[in-house]
Amino acid sequence: MSTPENRSGGSDVATFKTAEKIILRWDSATSEEAKENLIFQSGDREEVDRYLRAVDEVQRHISSISISDEVKAANSTIQIAMARLEDELRNILLSQTSTFEPDSLLLDSSLASSSSFASSLEEDNSVIDCDGNEEEQRIDLILPDGSDSGSSRLTRSRRSSSKSTSSIREIDLVSPEAVSDLRSIAQRMIEAGYSRECVQVYGNVRKSAMESIFKQLGIVRLGIGDVQRLDWETVELKIRRWIRAAKVCVRVVFASEKRLCEEIFDGIIEETCFMEIVKGSALQLFTFPEAISISRRSPEKLFKILDLHDALTDLLPDMEEIFDSSSSELILVQATEIQSRLAEAARGIITEFENAVFREPSVVPVPGGTIHPLTRYVMNYLNLISDYKQTLVDLIMSKPCPGLKCTNDPNKPDMDLTELEGCSPLSLHMIYTMVMLQFNLEEKSLHYKDEPLSHIFVMNNIHYIVEKVKSSPELRELIVDKYLRKLTGLFRQAATKYQRATWVRVLNSLRDEGLHVSGSFSSGVSRSALRERFKAFNTMFEEVHKVQSTWGHIESGRHPENYLKYSVEDLETAVLDFFEGYPTAPHLRRRSHQ
Repeated sequence: MSTPENRSGGSDVATFKTAEKIILRWDSATSEEAKENLIFQSGDREEVDRYLRAVDEVQRHISSISISDEVKAANSTIQIAMARLEDELRNILLSQTSTFEPDSLLLDSSLASSSSFASSLEEDNSVIDCDGNEEEQRIDLILPDGSDSGSSRLTRSRRSSSKSTSSIREIDLVSPEAVSDLRSIAQRMIEAGYSRECVQVYGNVRKSAMESIFKQLGIVRLGIGDVQRLDWETVELKIRRWIRAAKVCVRVVFASEKRLCEEIFDGIIEETCFMEIVKGSALQLFTFPEAISISRRSPEKLFKILDLHDALTDLLPDMEEIFDSSSSELILVQATEIQSRLAEAARGIITEFENAVFREPSVVPVPGGTIHPLTRYVMNYLNLISDYKQTLVDLIMSKPCPGLKCTNDPNKPDMDLTELEGCSPLSLHMIYTMVMLQFNLEEKSLHYKDEPLSHIFVMNNIHYIVEKVKSSPELRELIVDKYLRKLTGLFRQAATKYQRATWVRVLNSLRDEGLHVSGSFSSGVSRSALRERFKAFNTMFEEVHKVQSTWGHIESGRHPENYLKYSVEDLETAVLDFFEGYPTAPHLRRRSHQ
């Protein structure tokens, strides 16, 4: 007679045999039907549940037996089941990946309005100068480290902040129904000791999906050397695209991928799986800004470097939330180090720009003493810098170090920082750049053969500098009144020198020395000497007029009628009336009573 234990044992064996039969029916190695069909995608949920219960039963049976032959048979069955589940896992993931829509990655409606995601990454690449005119500003500046900026180009598109109003936005990379099936498969593979195979299959499919997303975002594999060999105009376009793509990658793709791992692996191996998928893509993503951070410095690179720095600064809080484990710390550390190197590159470029302005070597005088290209370039550059005030105030921590205590160049001008107490280091660096410009312009003025023209040149350029500062509210905040008053004083000095060099000699021709023959002035003037004086005056005046009428002149500004009392015709008539003996010209007298 059988005992209850025997009956129980027989029941367990029968249950195992039933489970084994179900698993073997779906063995693709022995069944053509099993090879051609899938359990989870058949639409038969009863069969799905039946298969999963069979796997659970075999796994339970293995843990309850000790006879080696039975264990061997059960292990053979579980291997067949794991191979099947591995195929099912792969096919579910592949079917979900194939239906993925890249436009779902768009972070804001302004991008979503474009016809495709690729087109949404295109931007206008026009070059605008600080005066609002389309223009290419070109000037040769040799940086101290030997890197030649060549014909540097300032790209002017009014800065749009890289600060995003949206943060992490998780989306469904896989449908909720598929997540449930994937979780069921993953749990059973992990419980059976097949976690490595599970992670490998899951990781391979999701990594391939990640590479596809990166390709759709325009992120291609480029080594540091590849990036550094690109011309700067190409790099500028890639930077704009990278900033947009990086926001999507971090806030949507990586964040959603992490959530998917958590939903499927539920606290077991999700971090391992997550890093298996994103590590390569994340390192690839940050190769580009890393290459920019260590590339050769030149003035035109500053603003795109600052854009990259701001974008990384904006993304780091989200990255800290996503990459919050010890296994993902490497990615966070890399991003932080790149941000730091970009900041250092920006600081270095500003300091080197000051030196480059001081050393700009052109010696050919500008015709007519008009605005030198260096003056336009530097002031437009400083205007652009003022757009980044919020970032640079935080980055520029040290004051400029002028004078011999910081340089071995005895010709380099000094600047008394004590006169500018209370200014931020950024303001001091911008003022110091203007000091370098002013010094260089004074040196360039010496190359004019005509002394009055050299003073006109100085006046024109200083006037341009002052007006440029006053016309930009952002720049005006950084350049203090004290320095502007100093520039105004230099303008007046140049004006005085111009007057002395030009008009003193002309007016001296009318001096009364040598006109007296004898007696009083009224009775003893030599008419011939007087005629010679007027003739000499006319000759010198005509000569000055002929030469200087071709020179560049100071801009008169708006509404000159408010401060110009007499016209040229008024003055001409007044002089003629003076020689006729009228104390006040009649037409001026009438005008004064109007």
